[in-house]
Amino acid sequence: MVPNSRAGASRAFALLLVVCGAAGLLASWVITLDKFKLLEDPDFTPGCSLNPVVSCGSVMESDQAEAFGFPNPMLGLVAYGIVICVGVSLLAGATFPRWYWLTFAVGCLFGVGFVSWLQFESLYRINALCLWCCLAWLGTIPLFWYVTSLIVRVGFLPAPRPVRAFLDEFTWVLPVLHIGIVGMLILTRWWDFWTS
Repeated sequence: MVPNSRAGASRAFALLLVVCGAAGLLASWVITLDKFKLLEDPDFTPGCSLNPVVSCGSVMESDQAEAFGFPNPMLGLVAYGIVICVGVSLLAGATFPRWYWLTFAVGCLFGVGFVSWLQFESLYRINALCLWCCLAWLGTIPLFWYVTSLIVRVGFLPAPRPVRAFLDEFTWVLPVLHIGIVGMLILTRWWDFWTS
C-alpha cells in the first residue's frame, strides 16, 4: 500500500477493540476506586483480596502500582477509553491513515510491554495477583496481537508474504499462546498453593 493510504477494519475487529477496551476500562475503574478507598482508610481490604495469592491490596500498595508517580489504573482509564473510541469509530465505518494505525500500534506495544512488566513484578517481586489486573491483561494481550496483525496484513508494516499469510489465517494463535504462557507461569509460580 502507498504510505498515505487509509484502512478500516472488519466489524469483528472493531467489536474486539470495544470488548478489550471495555475489559481494561472496567478493571482500571474498579482498581482506581479501590485505590482511593485505600488512601482514605489504610485498613480497607479490596473485595478481590481473597487469600495470600489473590491479594489486590498487596498489589495496590506496592511501588509498582505507581510506576509513573500516579496510580497505574489512571493511565488505563485514558488508554482503554481511546481503544473503545477507535473500535466504535470503526463500527461506524471510519478509516484511518497509515500514521494513525502505526501510532495506535505503538500505543498497543507500550501497553503489552507495560502489562508484561507488571506480570513479572506481580509473580516474582510482589508475590500476589490482582484479579482486576488480570482482566486488564486479558484485554491488552489480544488487542496488541490483533492490531499488529491488521497493520501487517494491510501493508502498513512491512513483513514477508508467509508472515502475512499466517496472520491472515491464524492471528488467534498468538494471543492464545501468549495468554496460555502467562497462565502456565501463574499456575507454576504458586503450584503448591493451588494444589494444597
